Amino acid sequence: MLIWMDRHKSLKADYESVKSERDNLRNENVGLTARIEKEKTVNLNLLEKLQDQKAELDEIQKKFTMEFENIAGKILKKNSEEFTQANRKNIGEVLNPLKEKIYLFEKKVEDTYQKGLKDQTDLRAELKKLYELNNRISEEAGNLTRALKGDVKKQGNWGEVVLERILERSGLNEGEQGYHIQYSDNSTDGKRIQPDVVIYLPDNKHIIIDSKVSLVAYERAVNAGTDEERAKHVRDHLISLKTHIKGLSDKHYQTASKLNSPDFVLLFIPVEASFSLAVREDQELFSYAWDQKVVIVSPSTLLATLRTIASIWQQENQTRNAMEIARQGGALYDKFVNFIADMEKLGNNLRLTHNSYKDAMSKLSEGRGNLVRSTEKLRELGAKASKQISQNLLD
Repeated sequence: MLIWMDRHKSLKADYESVKSERDNLRNENVGLTARIEKEKTVNLNLLEKLQDQKAELDEIQKKFTMEFENIAGKILKKNSEEFTQANRKNIGEVLNPLKEKIYLFEKKVEDTYQKGLKDQTDLRAELKKLYELNNRISEEAGNLTRALKGDVKKQGNWGEVVLERILERSGLNEGEQGYHIQYSDNSTDGKRIQPDVVIYLPDNKHIIIDSKVSLVAYERAVNAGTDEERAKHVRDHLISLKTHIKGLSDKHYQTASKLNSPDFVLLFIPVEASFSLAVREDQELFSYAWDQKVVIVSPSTLLATLRTIASIWQQENQTRNAMEIARQGGALYDKFVNFIADMEKLGNNLRLTHNSYKDAMSKLSEGRGNLVRSTEKLRELGAKASKQISQNLLD
């Protein structure tokens, strides 16, 4: 009997979650239905306007024709006795442009009417798409409701999917500078723990997030027929949430051996309205959770927190880049100083070499009886040689 009651309570929670999703989809369905009705009204108004314009244009054309006949009759009557072939030609030149304008006017009326028919066809196609979308959303809402009502595992999976979508929108990347899904580790007492998500922070710090779905009592509270029924289901909803809080607290995720986490974990409630109802009805809920070393977050508050963490990582990377630039700049400066010292040493050595060269050449080619002059005398005395000492050294 106790097992059945626990199962029944779990199914209630599941139903609340599903009902919330159903209500959201129902609201969206109402919005689409209203939009379809609005587009139908616009379509009817457009068709009536086109018909009125065509009737008005037909009336204008009739007036033009009657006016033309009156003018032509007056001209013919006035000049009937004086008509010649030339006069008929002149009248044709006057009336033909008017005839051309009437033709262009008729064509414009027809083009406008055809365009209106095309717009009407396009509008009908768009209304058909909206109608099909509305039916598909309704069908998906029903499927989701049936799937979540009796399957706690599917509810948990759905909550994790919502959590992953928020992570994707947070600006964080999966990895050591973002987050890790389905993290697995051992607690300090050797127990295996597996939180839904671990968020990485600078300085090797971490935040742990676990998703919990509580919907059955919430859905019943929303749809309660009386204040008494609503109050009862709200109490059940708060009991369900506190059960999740206590269960998460007992897992001691923050004691993971490889994590440097604050002494609390984040409990993620994927249904914003469910979260809002709970904190509105029990203003001590946050304090209760904090005493259990748990912080409750909704999609909006979690997204704001994660985007703040993403900004912290961006600033951290900028700081690291600045420090690396400073380190490499210092190393480059030290190398440049060493290069200058080596160049100065090389210059000194070149000067010493140049001075030694000058001394050697002076001893070789200058002064009485120098070695160059003495060697040249051997050639002058008849020594056979194929080459001759440079004249610059002999002068």
